[in-house]
Amino acid sequence: MALTHRSWAVDCEFFLCYKLCLGDQRGLMEMTQALLKDILSSIHSDSKVSDIRTCVYWTAVTSFRCGLASTMATSILPSEGHQVESAGNLLPIGARALAKLSLSSRILEASIGIAAINSILPIDEPLCVDLNAEDEIRSQGEGKRIAVIGHFPFVKGLKAKAKKLWVFKLPGRGSAGDMTSNEIETLLPQAEVVAITSTTLINHTLGGIMNLIAPGAYRMMLGPSTPLSTVLFDYGFDAISGSIVTDRDRVLNCLSQGANFRQVKGVRKVTLQRKK
Repeated sequence: MALTHRSWAVDCEFFLCYKLCLGDQRGLMEMTQALLKDILSSIHSDSKVSDIRTCVYWTAVTSFRCGLASTMATSILPSEGHQVESAGNLLPIGARALAKLSLSSRILEASIGIAAINSILPIDEPLCVDLNAEDEIRSQGEGKRIAVIGHFPFVKGLKAKAKKLWVFKLPGRGSAGDMTSNEIETLLPQAEVVAITSTTLINHTLGGIMNLIAPGAYRMMLGPSTPLSTVLFDYGFDAISGSIVTDRDRVLNCLSQGANFRQVKGVRKVTLQRKK
């Protein structure tokens, strides 16, 4: 496992970059794939896919609704080779068949697959609360040790609320110096609130992260890639925060013009919480 580190002025914050070695982490990847297969099994209806877009920051698939996923390929994939084996020939296809790409080892195919899941996944919208991830983390993490997997614009604002704050960055999402895996294995189990980016479903690294979390910690998945599926509760999550596209045309227009998520118009940010 290759990790990197650089010094920061605030000692309560660690920015880490990790890469999982596929050969050593195969069993941990299987946990992520098992979760994805359970989500796929929960989808019983189908809808014809009318549009697939892989834009610089976000991938969108339109079927029953418009589903989103992070386009992780931008900074971590080589330009040579086929990143989407059937690029240019994916249509016509049903959303359920396209969603199976979420299991692909090709990261751009997996992005398309997650977006397809989010385009067809049945969502119990009355159970979704208009609460963004930042507010949920602040509420659950005040005075506690917080770990955030993935760098989000709001994380620095959490420092004032947290007893400790550790931010773990994903491959391709920033740069930093070398750090041992033992330090991650020491820090993450100390966290009382853990917020995990849904891009860990795309790169299939969720299993390795979940194995390091203390049993009593509050676990949350967040980000527009998040499938709003109660299956995630079966895998130990207490809350899931994602987005529902309310205006497809506005969203696609924004994505096609290079918008990051803060620039995207036409989405509803929601949180689904485990029933106590």
